Amino acid sequence: MIANDGKLRETDTLDTKGIFRLIESIPSSKAEPFKIWLAQMGKERIDEIFDPEIAINRAIDYYRGRGYDDKWIEARLKGILDRKKLTDVWKENGIKQNYEYAILTNEIYQSWSGMKASEYKEYKDIRKESLRDNMTDIEVALTDLGEIATRELAKEHKPYGLKENRKVAKMGGHAAKVARDDIEKNLGKSVISKTNVLNYKYLDSNKIKKKKLLKEE
Repeated sequence: MIANDGKLRETDTLDTKGIFRLIESIPSSKAEPFKIWLAQMGKERIDEIFDPEIAINRAIDYYRGRGYDDKWIEARLKGILDRKKLTDVWKENGIKQNYEYAILTNEIYQSWSGMKASEYKEYKDIRKESLRDNMTDIEVALTDLGEIATRELAKEHKPYGLKENRKVAKMGGHAAKVARDDIEKNLGKSVISKTNVLNYKYLDSNKIKKKKLLKEE
């Protein structure tokens, strides 16, 4: 990773799960507040298993807290359900591996937006965050339309395996592309937005490294 001196150096890192395990192993009393917080998180997760409505209410409160209106939240939750229906159809049609779901999802995005999901995220300057949570109402609607169209086409044509399902996913994405073209024709501008809802910005490590190297020169 890039160190403070701008050079690449071997660095010990942990993922989120590893960080939590590290916190749990710290004997210091200073770590106690973090351990209590982890215990509370675990309790809440167990409560949600017994009563899933708690998780739904928590999601609604989260979105409201981030400034989303109830109309957007309703569409977002419906989109989650529609997405689940689509993946269920894909599963019935022989799609089993996570990378296959990702490929099919990218076919839909590529067909209507011209970008894969990863490229769309980069365009909006987000990384791990949910792409849909950073979309405008129109972007969400077009994404949902592409997936719903794909689901109905898959149910009708019954493709099997990755190759056949990719063709259908492309057809579903094209349906959203037609809708996008019509909207943009009447709006006179693109509906693809660079905006996101982040209250922070990521640092571009490449730019930081280049800037430090220029100073050294």
